[in-house]
Amino acid sequence: MDLTKLPFDADLMLAGLRRWVECESPTFEPHAVNAMMDLAAADLAAAGAEARRVPGPPGLGDCVLAEFPHPRRGEKGVLVMGHLDTVHALGTIETFPFRREGGRAYGPGILDMKGGNFLCVEAIAALARAGLETPLPVRVLFTSDEEIGSPGCRALIEAEAARAAYVLVPEPANLDGGLVTGRYAIARYDLEARGLSSHAGADLRKGRSAIAEMARRIGEIEAMTDEDCTFSVGVIHGGRWVNCVPQACRAEALSMAKRQADLDRGVERMLALTEVDETGIGFRVTRGVTRPVWEPSGATMAMYEIAREIAKELGFELTHGSAGAGSDANFTGAMGVPSLDGLGVRGEGWHTLNEHIEVDSLPERARLVAGLLMRLK
Repeated sequence: MDLTKLPFDADLMLAGLRRWVECESPTFEPHAVNAMMDLAAADLAAAGAEARRVPGPPGLGDCVLAEFPHPRRGEKGVLVMGHLDTVHALGTIETFPFRREGGRAYGPGILDMKGGNFLCVEAIAALARAGLETPLPVRVLFTSDEEIGSPGCRALIEAEAARAAYVLVPEPANLDGGLVTGRYAIARYDLEARGLSSHAGADLRKGRSAIAEMARRIGEIEAMTDEDCTFSVGVIHGGRWVNCVPQACRAEALSMAKRQADLDRGVERMLALTEVDETGIGFRVTRGVTRPVWEPSGATMAMYEIAREIAKELGFELTHGSAGAGSDANFTGAMGVPSLDGLGVRGEGWHTLNEHIEVDSLPERARLVAGLLMRLK
């Protein structure tokens, strides 16, 4: 099959993707996420799938699971898996609107990872229009809480991966356009500092500031970063009145390591920071969501070799490597299900107001995904 003959048009694809980008879907806004799921489900149905909603985690948006017609439907096949929640708050589209500048297109969530999800739907639809039947049945799963570590969707992800022979994840490509064949281990933590309230003007010395304690601890935590494990604090909440010594302060932290053993040691170091006296004053660390390390298996590398050959036919070189940012492939890869990640668009600036994609990567990666769907057996 000559993949270059599949009729992907970058401008038409970008116009379709624009609808997805302008449908904002931050994780903690379930009505917005559900609107995005409606849009994706409609596009999947238009591509020929039987798409159904799966109730999401409590307080969060739903998921969509779609199956395409196939003579071997019900057997283990290919699971295309991505998330449709983003880190961008509602209203970001007003200050950071979708726009195209030359070969780049900008917008919240366009790179992470609406672009990759959209091109996968387009790839499946293009194969169907061409009358081409994939060797294995294809399913698509779009989830709603990946940006917070997939605490609610992990069970669904693992259940669907257990039904799959292969998993394809269209998270953004590596900076050189390469695929992701492994990911670092990641742990999240909830931090709580408890102090003693007092009037900040009249009785300042009687209080113990939870914010001051948290500030001290943040410096301590981030100073633990070394070559084996990184530590960072990204969320903090504390205080309500400036004239009150704050009694409580909460934060969230993240640690990341290339090896599971290094992350495990990092978790021990974090939990050892807990120090609370008999009155409850002090500092407490609670372990949150953890993503296991994903180390590439022989089966994953065999998938990569197929992808590399397809890329050669399309006229470009395709590298691979492990990546630091977590994805749901951490779960599927750690389960031992052959998984290939980083199949999404090329671009930079994810999670920022400079998030953009290289427009010409839309048809390029769609052809790559289409090739994989036709050659995985």
